Amino acid sequence: MAGRLAATLKKSLKGRETISFQIIIPRTGRDFSVDADFRLWVKDMPIKIPDTLPAFNTLVSEGVRVMTETNAVRQDIRPLQIGLLNLMPNKIKTEVQMARLVGASPLQVEFSLVRIGNHKAKNTSEEHLLSFYETWDEVKDRKFDGFIITGAPVETIAYEDVTYWDEMQKILDWTETNVHSTMNVCWGAMAAIYHFHDVPKHALKEKAFGVYRHRNLAPSSVYLNGFSDDFQVPVSRWTEVRRADVQKHDDLEILMESDEMGLCLVHEKKGKRLYMFNHVEYDSTSLSDEYFRDVKAGIPIKMPHDYFPHNDDTLPPQNRWRSHAHLLFGNWINEIYQTTPYDMDKIGTE
Repeated sequence: MAGRLAATLKKSLKGRETISFQIIIPRTGRDFSVDADFRLWVKDMPIKIPDTLPAFNTLVSEGVRVMTETNAVRQDIRPLQIGLLNLMPNKIKTEVQMARLVGASPLQVEFSLVRIGNHKAKNTSEEHLLSFYETWDEVKDRKFDGFIITGAPVETIAYEDVTYWDEMQKILDWTETNVHSTMNVCWGAMAAIYHFHDVPKHALKEKAFGVYRHRNLAPSSVYLNGFSDDFQVPVSRWTEVRRADVQKHDDLEILMESDEMGLCLVHEKKGKRLYMFNHVEYDSTSLSDEYFRDVKAGIPIKMPHDYFPHNDDTLPPQNRWRSHAHLLFGNWINEIYQTTPYDMDKIGTE
């Protein structure tokens, strides 16, 4: 720990100006400009993102601490390098969701946005992608302490038929040598556990959709530190990974499970990989956005389970999973910090 605190940060984002804030936010919801009054909190080290990223104002208004490159250098530590491979159509919404959880850590984090190189996004402007994202080809020579791989709207397609599957397999292999710990989410989790262990996905008769109670199966796990025995998690998927298939592999440990929805979180001990099959990162309105989108399009969809108060879709849903989402990501980042090599060149060589 002393070595970490004594080290001097010299590296900045390649070829980009990163100007962000770490500020004490009164919870008024108003925006803060570059000239806002701020002071440094050494004990609460924030996420560092470009100040022009659309997620910036949202995170600031919520009290998530972001900071300037100058202040990052003054803290005299090595920030954790966390990458996000964003496969979701609405990339801006996913950026906010993930940065919110990563930025809640008391550790300084440098957040890098990554995209598939040979896939053209339909719902995010090319300007946004060019301004804030690098392709995997552009970052593949870097090392990361942590790497998040999101879900993608290709669940019902066979893995080998996904247009970017070849690149996806290369990225998954790359995480073994260039990433200390990986958080795989929803389809990203299914793809990763299939790639590394040949664990198949199974189609569901109808969409698993709603908020479901889950059980804590491993209270002593470092990733579930502070978790209740019973908690709720949003679910939105057309496929599932089954317990019987996972139990064939001794190095896979089931951490969270629902009696109704099956597996939620699996830990791979040797590979330092987490497989999260559901959506703890979702906003309060994410399920309702999906529901009303399908209703408007005339697509048959059931009301999300146990989501709207009194099952009345005219009432705003209440978020009952936020605290456990922060716990999970906070525990993950803390475990990365405790175990990652200080010399980043040693990542992947253990």
